[in-house]
Amino acid sequence: MFDIEFFMRVHELKKRLLKGEKFDKKDIFNELEEKRSQDPIIYNIETTNACNMRCKMCPRTTMMTRSVETIDKETFINIVDQLKPFPAERWQKWEAFVGQQYGILKNSMSENHFFLYIIPKVIQLHGYGDPLLDKNMAEYVKILSNKGFFSYFSCNPANISIDKTVQMFENGLDYIKYSIETVDDMLHKQIRGQASNFTDSYKKILRLLELKKERKYRVTVIITMLDLNLETQKVEYERLKEAFKGLDVYIYLKSEDQQWYREDYHGTKSVHWSEYCQHPWMSMTIKSNGEAAMCMEDFNNEIILGDAKEESLFNIWNGEKYRKLRNDHFDLSPDIKCTNECDMKLVGNLVK
Repeated sequence: MFDIEFFMRVHELKKRLLKGEKFDKKDIFNELEEKRSQDPIIYNIETTNACNMRCKMCPRTTMMTRSVETIDKETFINIVDQLKPFPAERWQKWEAFVGQQYGILKNSMSENHFFLYIIPKVIQLHGYGDPLLDKNMAEYVKILSNKGFFSYFSCNPANISIDKTVQMFENGLDYIKYSIETVDDMLHKQIRGQASNFTDSYKKILRLLELKKERKYRVTVIITMLDLNLETQKVEYERLKEAFKGLDVYIYLKSEDQQWYREDYHGTKSVHWSEYCQHPWMSMTIKSNGEAAMCMEDFNNEIILGDAKEESLFNIWNGEKYRKLRNDHFDLSPDIKCTNECDMKLVGNLVK
């Protein structure tokens, strides 16, 4: 989830900034502060950062040095107990806003539809790990469902257990995303590592789709392929679409999120990455050790703003560390990784 009210409140200002209009820097910062909610909204809870894949495009493979940890159940429940789902009328207002401002229809299917219609309303249960390796995932889904939240996570289909996944479906999972880069097993291993495959994963997904239909589960099964800028990318994506043709899936080609450290930087087609970063004012991330971080992309937990095991989310969100982050983020401080180690534009870049 992220703060859709904040997003809507500052949208006109954002459009003017992106067009290059000149503003007083202090006025812009004050407006962002005035329009942010005092109540925290959680973008994602990284329940585990354990992963058995070796994806060549993931910083976890080559750059993550923090310990592998899984969040404890007590901390997860404590976090969720401090949150509130969006009321229906606010969500209706948001959908009308998205249609008007971005021209994306509610029932369409694309990278930007996914970001604007699905991401804002779900609590994501992944970060730099595979949630299928968390033994408590089915219970977490049930906890969220019982409290009126939408649940979602992205995972590697090679790790599918039919029985465990069905339990998640039974418990009310709303969205599950399977990342598939090719229909060729050998190429998939080259991209995602030796634990990866397509053939076995595909068979399991087909079985889950059968069970979904038979038992009328509400879950939306999402199939995504990352745009890795390969010469064969278009062909591979067409082959993937053909494999799932006529099946009840949401499928799209996804831009890579972070490429700042890559020699083959190739940009993005995502609204999220094309506009400037608003996360310091509209969402919080909880990592697998219970720490509150600046965002899910902080793979080594370099900017820690609090500890959800010891502090309330409200106090973290409105505390001194978060205040300093917002100032540093806005002022383009070289002391935080946001300034030099992120693909997203910073609002400070637009008001220098």
